[in-house]
Amino acid sequence: MSRTTEQSANSCPRSNTICCIYNSGPHYRWPIFKALADNFDIDFCFGANTVYTKSIKTFDYDKLPGFTRLLKNRRLFGKFYWQSGALRQVFKPYRQYILLGEAYCASSWVILLFARLLRKRTICWTHGWYGRESGAKRLISSWFYGMFDEILTYNDYARRLLIAGGLKADKIGVIGNSLDSARHKAMRPSLCKTDIYRAHFNNSLPTLLYCGRIQKIKQLNLLIDAAALLKSEDIDVNIALVGKDSEDVGLDKMVEQTGIVERVWFYGPCYDENKLGELFYNAAACVSPGNVGLTSVHALSFGCPVITHDDFTQQMPEFECIKPGVTGDFFHQGDAADLAKVIKRWLAHSEEQRAATARAAFAEIDARWNVDYQITVFKSVLG
Repeated sequence: MSRTTEQSANSCPRSNTICCIYNSGPHYRWPIFKALADNFDIDFCFGANTVYTKSIKTFDYDKLPGFTRLLKNRRLFGKFYWQSGALRQVFKPYRQYILLGEAYCASSWVILLFARLLRKRTICWTHGWYGRESGAKRLISSWFYGMFDEILTYNDYARRLLIAGGLKADKIGVIGNSLDSARHKAMRPSLCKTDIYRAHFNNSLPTLLYCGRIQKIKQLNLLIDAAALLKSEDIDVNIALVGKDSEDVGLDKMVEQTGIVERVWFYGPCYDENKLGELFYNAAACVSPGNVGLTSVHALSFGCPVITHDDFTQQMPEFECIKPGVTGDFFHQGDAADLAKVIKRWLAHSEEQRAATARAAFAEIDARWNVDYQITVFKSVLG
């Protein structure tokens, strides 16, 4: 019997007083979960599978101190699902529970009800609202959030929406989000200008970088169109697309039609942080025409400004680390001409301005978008 199976069958909390119940443990969230394990007496329960997205790789749960139980996420109806094995945790001698703030998780509703009856504290770790929720969804999720003792949202934008929706301001904090912030910070002294783009493109033109899964929702056609518009103004740029085409988007055909084949590098997926750091640091900007999530944190961690669209109701929480004109910019959603205009403005920056942007990017990440900040927030909530 494997350690994971054995723990799942004979799960019993040690002397730990906190239980974290999550839908899954994405590999990129290892640093924050490991930091939680290092700083608190905490047990973890993770889903063995994800309900909506099958392609997200999880970290090795057995390597996480405090991993206690493997849960099974079972689809119920619509977007609702149940985490088998989660409910029994509320009857164990934990005093506090950290739950994923997802109202579609039916078992979390029941856990919240019993936690209230048993006088146990519950902490909601959530994206919160985006501003595009329907009336019914807002009503249901406001009931759900209202059952928690504390709510931790990823950004101030979501916090403001929840307060405007009637939730108490004093129970909502902002925890931000992070990647491997300690490693990225340690890499900064070694970041330098290289010929990574010159060697591939055989030119010294500025390079625009996209890093992430290539999906239709990312609207990368707008980046291709913007590059073509810039070319019509005799402003040539290179484009490097780093990521896997998981939806057969067909960008190669778009590139052929716009006549910039020699200026586009389909780099493919990359998981080497040293190489990614080099790609980000040497790019003129990271452009994500659709929504931008942790890519913005990743880019700023390596001093690269980020450009994305301005409809925050359609954005992911991490858009908030972009400070217009300082760490990046926003363009009018769906408007390739405006995207070209914004890119053109950033291409005109001097080396001194680029260096100032990198410093501002590092400062933004160090202020809130890092593991240490998140742990500080958890300490203020968990005691």
